[in-house]
Amino acid sequence: IQISYTEYASPAELEREDRELLERAIEATEGSYAPYSSFNVGAAVRLSNGEIVSAANQENAAYPSGLCAERTALFYAHAKYPSENVVALAVVAKSGGKLTPGLTYPCGACRQVLQESQTRAGADVRIIVGSATKVLVLDSVEALLPFAFDNLN
Repeated sequence: IQISYTEYASPAELEREDRELLERAIEATEGSYAPYSSFNVGAAVRLSNGEIVSAANQENAAYPSGLCAERTALFYAHAKYPSENVVALAVVAKSGGKLTPGLTYPCGACRQVLQESQTRAGADVRIIVGSATKVLVLDSVEALLPFAFDNLN
């Protein structure tokens, strides 16, 4: 398996739309409810109509009742704009109020939901993963989940 991606040293190197989406994901971390892990994740989704929907992780004392930032953003985007497709998603994490030094990739469940969004759109979804030290851009969900579950189609 070969995975193609582009690595940037900072958000300043990104194209304007990708940088804006990443900034919205960073802002979204402020809405995180993470009293148990203190790991604040923000995600932002750009839709085909140009709208940006952002969300943060929401924990719950009754694990696994919480929800990741990525799925929160994707589900809200599809519920609010059902006829629009997801074009891109950005995700970042903070710990101790600062962006994490390492990249925080979507979990397996979020990757599968991203795959469903990509299938629904009929076009690749761009993934932007940011941190305090670098940004990684993947042109398709397949780079995160090369063997997606899709046998129901």
